[in-house]
Amino acid sequence: MSNFSPKMLFEITPEITHLAELCEESNAIDKELYGIYDVKRGLRDMHGKGVLAGLTNVSDVRAKKIVDGEEVPCAGNLYFRGYNIKDLVQGFLKADRYGFEETAYLLLFGELPTKKELENFREMLADRRTLPPNFVRDVIMKAPSRDMMNSLSRSILNLYTYDAKADDTSIPNVLRQCLNLISQFPMLMVYGYHAYNYRRGRDLFIYAPQPELSMAENILMMLREDRQYSKLEARILDMAMVLHMDHGGGNNSTFTTHVVTSSGTDTYSTMAAAMASLKGPKHGGANIKVTKMFNDMKKAVQDWEDESEVRQYLYDLLDKKAFDQKGLIYGMGHAIYSVSDPRAEIFKSFVKQLASEKGYEKEYSLYEKVERLAPEVIGERRRMYKGVNANVDFYSGLVYQMLNLPPALYTPIFAAARIVGWSAHRLEELKNVDKIIRPAYKALAPHRDYIAMEDR
Repeated sequence: MSNFSPKMLFEITPEITHLAELCEESNAIDKELYGIYDVKRGLRDMHGKGVLAGLTNVSDVRAKKIVDGEEVPCAGNLYFRGYNIKDLVQGFLKADRYGFEETAYLLLFGELPTKKELENFREMLADRRTLPPNFVRDVIMKAPSRDMMNSLSRSILNLYTYDAKADDTSIPNVLRQCLNLISQFPMLMVYGYHAYNYRRGRDLFIYAPQPELSMAENILMMLREDRQYSKLEARILDMAMVLHMDHGGGNNSTFTTHVVTSSGTDTYSTMAAAMASLKGPKHGGANIKVTKMFNDMKKAVQDWEDESEVRQYLYDLLDKKAFDQKGLIYGMGHAIYSVSDPRAEIFKSFVKQLASEKGYEKEYSLYEKVERLAPEVIGERRRMYKGVNANVDFYSGLVYQMLNLPPALYTPIFAAARIVGWSAHRLEELKNVDKIIRPAYKALAPHRDYIAMEDR
């Protein structure tokens, strides 16, 4: 009779360890075979160029230009519906207005809104900032997760139950669902965070969103017990959400959106799948990894001004001797950008000002030092096919830290912005493609004859 007990569900037993060894052995593939069969690992070639898998009007990422008939790396640019992200950000900052709603309208509907169109869209989002009756009690407060991305995914999947037309994939219905989720997301995120803290003995406070406030203002207001936030804080959070709103059709979570949409499934399942992708530390979870890496660095490096000591820590990171022993310098490098990430550049232009106002000058100086030294260190330790630069996650964690946002919400805030992009890409996939996405894998295992039990 088995000696299995329920607590063993959460243990790696000797039997599991043995079976895991069998898994590793049976799943191992000679790395040279990827080259022999010209397999594009990660759907990218050895120079980092992605395999063309679709067409999109939503956004465009440019990191190369043609010089004398050849592609050469250049400063990165990001375009939303053809508009440069730098111009969009400059436009709403110069006019002293929040940009989330305006940019969301652009991504979803293809054009910049007029003043009247923007007012109507803001009202539409404000009207949809509501949850089904008792949803907070029956879903969010029940078994709250320590990971807010998992909590959000569960809430999104539960919203399916409350939607009488959950499986209707017509464009008008999917747009309705997407607008609902964009509006509800901050509530799901903040309430989930408060519910988990309440279960850990903290005070519980649940504030309803205010229709006259922007998306960023509502997040800060609902998050803080005193409901107070400064204009600078709201402006920077709003800008951060605009920068994270979309990034081409090929990034992992957006490609996931296309893949899952192509199967014909519902909007809630699609968004939950995109959430699962974004949670990963190589994607949206990278900003948390950057923050944790720097926290470890600040403990390990005695003199933050000593470049040789900082450089040695970076060597230790790559040599798997520091932090999480993964051999990565988080926040450095990008699948597309090799000279500069335009989102990081925009972020950095505000980080110094914010650091000065918040008393984070030493931390900012350390970040700058790492940004400068990391490409040199990586170049010495790694075989590189393209340049390495700071990506958007490098500075976003520091910005969120200075805004006094809890680390548990760093990636969910990314998701609260990116759900707009996912929505735009889902609608585009439904409109243009009626074919399931199914790439090929080459099978390597030789065919074998069945062996009867008594002969094994």
